[in-house]
Amino acid sequence: MKKDIHPDYHETTIVCACGTTVKVMSTGKEMHINTCSVCHPFYTGRTAMVDAKGRVEQFRKRYGTTATKK
Repeated sequence: MKKDIHPDYHETTIVCACGTTVKVMSTGKEMHINTCSVCHPFYTGRTAMVDAKGRVEQFRKRYGTTATKK
């Protein structure tokens, strides 16, 4: 292995938008993320409210109605 070409490997703090902090080993010093396992809907079981009806209406307005199957 060559000397003096590899980045420093040290303890890094990862900070989530929800306030959770995690310490890991990395080449970076500090990272800010939007979601983590504490606040992500997949892990918490809470689902985000999605306006599906608005999206369907927007699609129909843009492309018209779809053809019916025979």
